[in-house]
Amino acid sequence: MTWLVQVPLLLPMLLLPGVLRPLARRAARSGRPERAARALAIGALVTAACSAVCLVLVAATLADDLPALERYAHLSGAGGRPLPEPVPDPVAVAAALLLGWAGGRLTVRLRHRLAVARDLHAAGRADGGLLVADWDSPRAVAVPPGRGRRGHVLVTSGMLRLLDARERAVLFAHERAHLRRGHHRTAALAAVATAVNPLLGPVESAVGLLVERSADEEAARAVGDRRLVARTIAKVALAAHGPGVGLGFDGSSTVRRVEALVRPGSAGRRGGGPAVTGSSVVAGLALAVTVAAVVEFAELLRAWLPVG
Repeated sequence: MTWLVQVPLLLPMLLLPGVLRPLARRAARSGRPERAARALAIGALVTAACSAVCLVLVAATLADDLPALERYAHLSGAGGRPLPEPVPDPVAVAAALLLGWAGGRLTVRLRHRLAVARDLHAAGRADGGLLVADWDSPRAVAVPPGRGRRGHVLVTSGMLRLLDARERAVLFAHERAHLRRGHHRTAALAAVATAVNPLLGPVESAVGLLVERSADEEAARAVGDRRLVARTIAKVALAAHGPGVGLGFDGSSTVRRVEALVRPGSAGRRGGGPAVTGSSVVAGLALAVTVAAVVEFAELLRAWLPVG
């Protein structure tokens, strides 16, 4: 079991950042990044779950030191023979500590996301799916559904003053695309995976870029002008005083998004296929190895608890 449990733990570091992130960037340049975002998020979640299961298996090997188990093994006919110990106790203790740390990270991330959603809903009640907040800072966000309230777009008066009528149409189309496509759920899957296994952080960033590109393409189809969408993204980016002010602005991804919109022929490329395939292969490999590790651990339990 020693080497089997290491594969799902190391797989995100070896494959997901090095292989899937470049594929995600390629998908981001295409006109259909939606499938790639979902595939990466699901693949990351499966891989993180496999990592957690393997940590549980390693930590569970500490059970051979329990007095009750040793007495049971002695009474069952294993007396005089030491119980098999495939993993050194310090390694098992480290796995248990990592499990506790991952659980703490997950709890903090979930509470933070819930708190942010609660604060956004507390800003006011939307009218027709739109809430305008009287704030000078140019900000806009798609507020996901929650607590019996429907999702809506929250935009500040500062953002509305910044944009002209056509650019506002881009803004609303972009944010409504996030709601219609359920991008908050896709992003949440990637966030949960990263909380459990921090090695998946690059994949979470790639998913964030892909969902923004998906909303960009929806906005371009809605207004019928890709260059207008690119110009609006650049305009908001230049006026921004911090990340996330509107249109999912992030300095590290703005250039890629604008290039994807203005590059001739980018709208016609579907893309996403390699990222979907790569994510499925990595997640499938992690799942297969984890199942094998579980089977091997079951064999270990038989040695610990002999019958007859």
